[in-house]
Amino acid sequence: MTGKTIAEKILSSHSGRSLKAGDFAVCKVDFTFGQDGTSSIIIDRVKELGIDKLKTKFCMVIDHSAPSPNEGVSRVHKKMRRFSADFRSRLYDVGCGVCHQVIPESGYILPGDLVLGADSHTCTYGAIGVFATGVGSTDLAVALATGKNWFKVPETIKIIVQGKQPKGIFAKDIILYIIGGIGANGATYKAVEFSGEVIDQLDMDGRFTFCNMVVEMGAKAGFMPQDKKTIAWLKGVSGIKREIKTVSPDKNAEYCDTIEFDISKLKPQASIPHNVDTTVDAAKLRNVLINEAFLGTCTNGRLADLRVAASILKSRKVSPRVKFIVAPASRSIFLEALKNGIIDTLVRSGAVVVAPGCGPCVGTHNGVPADGEIVISTANRNFKGRMGNPKAFIYLASPATVTASAIEGRITDPRKYL
Repeated sequence: MTGKTIAEKILSSHSGRSLKAGDFAVCKVDFTFGQDGTSSIIIDRVKELGIDKLKTKFCMVIDHSAPSPNEGVSRVHKKMRRFSADFRSRLYDVGCGVCHQVIPESGYILPGDLVLGADSHTCTYGAIGVFATGVGSTDLAVALATGKNWFKVPETIKIIVQGKQPKGIFAKDIILYIIGGIGANGATYKAVEFSGEVIDQLDMDGRFTFCNMVVEMGAKAGFMPQDKKTIAWLKGVSGIKREIKTVSPDKNAEYCDTIEFDISKLKPQASIPHNVDTTVDAAKLRNVLINEAFLGTCTNGRLADLRVAASILKSRKVSPRVKFIVAPASRSIFLEALKNGIIDTLVRSGAVVVAPGCGPCVGTHNGVPADGEIVISTANRNFKGRMGNPKAFIYLASPATVTASAIEGRITDPRKYL
């Protein structure tokens, strides 16, 4: 009898029966959330369904347009605040940070949980062993009304990352390289399990970066092994009231594919507009002049990311041709960066620090580029119009590459600064 993958185990435990890839099941949902780009529709659907009590844990996060840039968004924010008060659900208001950072920080979710979020990068929580996936606002409202939703159990791809991690190579470089190899549709409606010596050595910030971007290869969910680092990170989170139980695949679990990557000779990567999977060595783009650099987002706005930027910028200045915008992923990260002198270094170098949240990534405010402008960003997407202007060009790279590029005013291999 074949064993189970992590996805099969979590969905089985939430359906009350043994499931394998390809099965359909109705599963109990542990936690749900919406953000200010999706919550308005959730609220409307809940009202249409006539619900007076939510059947699953729920929170909303004001992060995509925070603080509000216009009247219309302000109305949405007001609507969210009223709903939260009426249903006594948790609201993370302006300045709390990005949903995909504040929710894991909250202690609401633990390994083995099943989470639905009205945001495509909900898959981020696989870094702590959660089956977390993005759904539409109406599907989210159905979970609020019933406490459940239907799922098709995904097949799982096992990705093994081996080799000695070279100097100047960060989690973002590795996951961009993997997406470039697999392709934007290479894991559509699959789950992904990461393993290998490189994965074992990654810190938690790096693991969140990996899982955040599995949707960029089409995946439904991504999972990291839960080890001592995971447990230590979770124990450092406030509000955890449940026992932490890890979830691992069976030794004889069945995978639809197993793919190995050796990163021993990997160089800093960059993704070329307008597709995430068009990756090349950053050094090959040294003739590309930039107008804007952005450090932040649910992919790379964490403390380790801000720290590496500050280490590069120490005693250096941002190019006068470049707008360098920094958005910490959460208030707690912002405070820690202040305490450690990281924010001081960034600001003195010429960077502009904005409120914790999504910042320029979503394109509603904060750093919308002009026609023809070139941006290098630590975000997860570089689609046309992603940052608010379809006539701009977005390159993706690691925090180190983005910071080095901000200094030189052109896309730069950061290794000489490290």
